[in-house]
Amino acid sequence: MLIVKVKICGITNYEDAAAVLDMGADLLGFNFYPKSPRFIHPEKAREIISKLPGFIDIAGVFVNESMEKIQETKNMCQLDWVQLHGDETPDFCQQFLSHNVKVMKAIRVKEQSDIQQAEYYFTDAILLDAFDPEKYGGTGLSFDWNIIGHISKRIFLAGGINPDNAAEAAELGVYGIDICSGIEAEPGKKDHKKMKKLFENIRHLRG
Repeated sequence: MLIVKVKICGITNYEDAAAVLDMGADLLGFNFYPKSPRFIHPEKAREIISKLPGFIDIAGVFVNESMEKIQETKNMCQLDWVQLHGDETPDFCQQFLSHNVKVMKAIRVKEQSDIQQAEYYFTDAILLDAFDPEKYGGTGLSFDWNIIGHISKRIFLAGGINPDNAAEAAELGVYGIDICSGIEAEPGKKDHKKMKKLFENIRHLRG
């Protein structure tokens, strides 16, 4: 039985966090990139996270942020994962090895050669997202999943995943799927009916 992890990103309020937790999410993502429509201040994120049970993994999304700012936010919000969604280098990512936090590096994919970049990053996971020249994630775009092939790392798949294609994404054999805009009523606010449908549609793949 394939047990795929489910990461729900772009959380901005406790109601959405609690609802998706009840539905079976494994990771919740909070976006700390100020230019994102799903940006949340670390203080607000900490307030939400403090009300959640300890078994849920919390990821913080950063884009080309300084190490100092990431560390400050990680400590404030007790992050389990640091998701680097910008143009961070392998050397920058490797600095986190001694920081007691898991690291996920996002790679924006246009073609198969982009996926090969994953081999240069010594991180706990790689997130494959669709390329957009103006945005870092959360675009609702997808890429051709058939080009993924075999990667010897834990892979989260993102980009355009919604209730209708979530099972197809999960069946690719990836470690996890990352859903954001595909279950939103508007940026930063989840549609609970869409969330419920998504989890129902992948239930058979989660044991």
